[in-house]
Amino acid sequence: MPIPICSPKNIFVSPSPSGLNSRFHLPLSYRYPTVAVTQSPFRFRASDSSRSSSSSLKFAAMENGGSPCLFPFHRCKTIHLVRHAQGTHNVEGDKNYKAYMSPEYFDANLTQLGWQQVDNLRRHVLESGLLKKVELVVTSPLLRTMQTAVGVFGGGDYTDRMDILPLMVANAGNSERAAISSLNCPPILAVELCREHLGIHPCDKRRSVSEYQCLFPAVDFSLIESDEDALWKVDVRETKEELAARGMNFLIWLLSRKEKEIAVVTHSGFLYHTLAAFGNDCHPLVKREISKHFANCELRSLIIVDRSMMGLDIPATNYPGNIPSGRDLPSDVADEKNQEKEIHK
Repeated sequence: MPIPICSPKNIFVSPSPSGLNSRFHLPLSYRYPTVAVTQSPFRFRASDSSRSSSSSLKFAAMENGGSPCLFPFHRCKTIHLVRHAQGTHNVEGDKNYKAYMSPEYFDANLTQLGWQQVDNLRRHVLESGLLKKVELVVTSPLLRTMQTAVGVFGGGDYTDRMDILPLMVANAGNSERAAISSLNCPPILAVELCREHLGIHPCDKRRSVSEYQCLFPAVDFSLIESDEDALWKVDVRETKEELAARGMNFLIWLLSRKEKEIAVVTHSGFLYHTLAAFGNDCHPLVKREISKHFANCELRSLIIVDRSMMGLDIPATNYPGNIPSGRDLPSDVADEKNQEKEIHK
């Protein structure tokens, strides 16, 4: 099914209150839509009248922020965004930007320090209980993102069995890591829409799906249409506007999924240009909380809201009431009806 282009005001994104965000620093040793985001911090303050009478309070919107927003729960999803751990291209590219143009870093793999970052983030998602909440992991189909995804959200050490495939085979991508199990973990789905900036940089070109399937046997590649990389061009770089539009289409695709809590393992450029469209009507600190650049292996939890009924979610907790049925005319409705009668006399 084709993915629709997002129209203005269809999607809201705001920081999740879950406290699951994690930023790990390096260990020691198709059209571009306009969208809005709301995150509405507010505070109580005593009203002027309360100084002379009772302790009545009123809500006051925080300066440079907005008023609180309410959305139906079944129109919301929690997404846990993760940038991949340190790759070999990050190390050299930090020293010299031209390294990103080097064929040596084609589909760059994680460094050993990157794997330490993966271990730290995995410890965090286990201790926070996040791993048990995530229903689906979506990953960009590049080596460094898939290594990060299976290392953080996978099932731990793999025991050789005929009936269970590993998520990752031993030493995949020169990882020097043992095989990772696909047991007791959410499914991992590779999706092209959340790839890094396309074109020119060899580190952002993927291998064939058939090659990846040998390295990551239990990762689902069924949504990738071509075995070879048909999106990456050697002499054409995707524009920032094109990347941001692709990111918006990815968010729309997430809204179409049945899962309510989804982890996404992707790239710095993709995250930055996708999220930059959000938070413009929020307090500047909230805007920064949403859209600032991600560190390697940083996790940031956000709420995404479907305001245009693009998804088909049915409310699981709503209850219609009045069962058994009876008279239940609210007093305010009765007042309105009485006022109308008085007007028409």
